[in-house]
Amino acid sequence: MHALASACPPLEPNTCYAYLLLCTHFAPSCLLAEDADGPLGYIAGYRIPERPDTLFVWQIGVHARGRGQGLGKRMLHALLAQPANADARFLETTVAPDNEPSQRLFRSFAKALGAACEESDFFEPSHFGGASHEAERLFRIGPFAG
Repeated sequence: MHALASACPPLEPNTCYAYLLLCTHFAPSCLLAEDADGPLGYIAGYRIPERPDTLFVWQIGVHARGRGQGLGKRMLHALLAQPANADARFLETTVAPDNEPSQRLFRSFAKALGAACEESDFFEPSHFGGASHEAERLFRIGPFAG
């Protein structure tokens, strides 16, 4: 996942350790797609402890050779289809205002589920401790049948 994130701008790669923790502690809410040439895409996420009916997608990465084929949406459907996520009723994520491909993905995913997609302000640049970072908008999709 770390290598894919590094190869998929504008994603911000995090430490290898962060991905290892997510994939071990939150394995049911993470997945990796591969083809004959290796890793093709991934989702890193977790269930929100205070709202266990909500699956939070922290990052989606799709390698250049997998883009334009609907892989992101197929991975989201596969993630919700996992038995451990059968009771999820909502999916949340944050998206930067200028990341139009991700916005289209999540809106399209909501439409495919027949679910609402609510968008609201979430993190402002000042929340990132002085680091140069765009705002992040919250996308909340659901409710959908778990």
